[in-house]
Amino acid sequence: MGSSQAAVSFLTNIARAAFSLGVGATVLNSSLYTVDGGQRAVLFDRFRGVIDETVGEGTHFLVPWLQKPYIFDIRTRPHTFSSVSGTKDLQMVNLTLRVLSRPEVNRLPDIFKTLGLEYDEKVLPSIGNEVLKAVVAQFNADQLLTERPHVSALVRESLIRRAKDFNIVLDDVAITHLSYGAEFSRAVEQKQVAQQEAERSKFVVAKAEQERRAAIIRAEGESESAKLISDATAAAGMGLIELRRIEASRENTSTMSKNPNVMYLPNGNNMLLGLNTGR
Repeated sequence: MGSSQAAVSFLTNIARAAFSLGVGATVLNSSLYTVDGGQRAVLFDRFRGVIDETVGEGTHFLVPWLQKPYIFDIRTRPHTFSSVSGTKDLQMVNLTLRVLSRPEVNRLPDIFKTLGLEYDEKVLPSIGNEVLKAVVAQFNADQLLTERPHVSALVRESLIRRAKDFNIVLDDVAITHLSYGAEFSRAVEQKQVAQQEAERSKFVVAKAEQERRAAIIRAEGESESAKLISDATAAAGMGLIELRRIEASRENTSTMSKNPNVMYLPNGNNMLLGLNTGR
């Protein structure tokens, strides 16, 4: 009987110790929190509110129930958003903007108070559209292509300055896509066709002018040649023309003599063809 009571007492003590150890481990676990690399924490105290100190990486203590940590990712993250903006000449342009953003570490308590954990999703799309519309409205549609580096620089400067008001740092801002509306694209295509037609017309005019000059030069050459022949004829008589006629006849005779299909007959009536003298 005594041994049974001792065993029950021993087991009871073990259960109490295990319970106490479990409660202690639970309290200890709830009193610790870990901040990973590339993160920072902001503590909320039920009595003092948001504490104005940012907690760095590592494992830290807090008062259970009284304090609660909120973890921020402070690494640079990409964000992409699109905007439809009007140009100075009233053309609609589709723009896509990509930014690399991160929060100001020392201002995390203020960011948590005013914007919360999703600060970038709340701020960047709105200020991005605002800046894009303001900058694009300063340029004509064609200038967005010809002066794209200048446009990108203005967007970058304006957006960095605007994001700084919300304690957000922008490491990079870039326009990744730019396209025009259907009407402007059609107008650009028609302009290109008109320019090609104009260039073709210029080529036709230049060709006609060159042909006219060639005809004038050819006529002047023939006139000069005729004049020289006339002067030579006047100086030497008809002998030069007779010499040219003889040379031309000799050339024709030489050419025809080499042709087997040509037969030559002597002049006069004394030639007999196919005559049989035996009869």
